[in-house]
Amino acid sequence: MASETKQISMAASAIALRGVRLFLSASRAAAARRPAPPPVAKPPRKKPVLPANKLPQKTLEQLLKTSKFNKNELEALYTMYRKLVAAAQAAAPAPVIGQPPLKIEGIDQNTFRDVMHNTFDLVTEETIVDRVWTTWERGAAGGEGALKFDSWVKGLSVLLRGTEDERRNHCFAVYDLNADGYITRDEMFLLLKNSLLKQPGDEDPDEGVRDLVELVLRKLDVDKDGKVSPEDYKAAVEQEPLLLEAFGQCLPSRRHATAFLKTLSTKQ
Repeated sequence: MASETKQISMAASAIALRGVRLFLSASRAAAARRPAPPPVAKPPRKKPVLPANKLPQKTLEQLLKTSKFNKNELEALYTMYRKLVAAAQAAAPAPVIGQPPLKIEGIDQNTFRDVMHNTFDLVTEETIVDRVWTTWERGAAGGEGALKFDSWVKGLSVLLRGTEDERRNHCFAVYDLNADGYITRDEMFLLLKNSLLKQPGDEDPDEGVRDLVELVLRKLDVDKDGKVSPEDYKAAVEQEPLLLEAFGQCLPSRRHATAFLKTLSTKQ
């Protein structure tokens, strides 16, 4: 009976934690089909050229091994990626006179934020969305902070079809603000303070956040050392899955993930 009561208490606490976060409604972006090229009766004889929007074969083969997308889905993602990059380039500020135009080699942060909000319904706090951006691999060949195609695919692979371990590691990395391998009291305070509604007339709203931090810490800090390690987080989430996103939404809902994957399968 004590074990049962403890499990009920854990679930109720987890639900309460999720209840203090802001969840707004966001519209799902509809996928547009590419118009078919007009027929040409007698095309001129010339050497075939690889279409600009064709996913390179080497990249395709690599991502088939390292992501959870099939060939058709990867080609659809590549078409989408090129459109997002083109949109980012079009929205870039005008260059200084005499200087070459700014060339964005990948998905920039503003475009990434728009996709997370509008397509995947990540209508969470900007701190969380910025952390999601920071945790996606960009590497030495990733351009000036932009997401290259392989990083874009690998990140989406975790968000949309990740294993329990991959999704948990993703959330932990988002919450670990200074990337030192632990979620500390200070990090919890910043994350929860940004997510709570500020009530008018509160003399010391920070005090309520501190109380909430202590509540969360008691649930997540399994080894009681005053901070949450990856092992603590894993043990707590396995016992109560609702604690996975205790500090803010950083994964798309199943409904939006399913809808997005469906658009990939319908792209021509």
